[in-house]
Amino acid sequence: QVRLVASGGGLVQAGGSLRLSCKAYGNIFSIDAMGWYRQTPGKQRELVASITKGGSTDYGDSVKGRFTISRDNALNTVYLQMNSLDPEDTADYYCHAVRILGGEGYWGKGTLVTVSS
Repeated sequence: QVRLVASGGGLVQAGGSLRLSCKAYGNIFSIDAMGWYRQTPGKQRELVASITKGGSTDYGDSVKGRFTISRDNALNTVYLQMNSLDPEDTADYYCHAVRILGGEGYWGKGTLVTVSS
């Protein structure tokens, strides 16, 4: 089992920045890619960004050029630097880790990001 603990959400004005962190605990050798998804009421959860152990990254179209995902494998932690935030970025952000053996993977509790106009 893997437990994901996220932090760093909060309230920021449009144009500002926030950094989210997510640390994995437990059987960390069972996971590969880690990343962030976000969800707003009435909408499906969408990919924000992901990163493999080797450092390959993937971003949702709406955040490309503004958000940067990074990873410290020694600390089992993934970071999401969010710049030029827009009110449309307001959502619950969820950390996710992919299980090497497949399946749903692991989810952390959401951390709320609110961007005011």
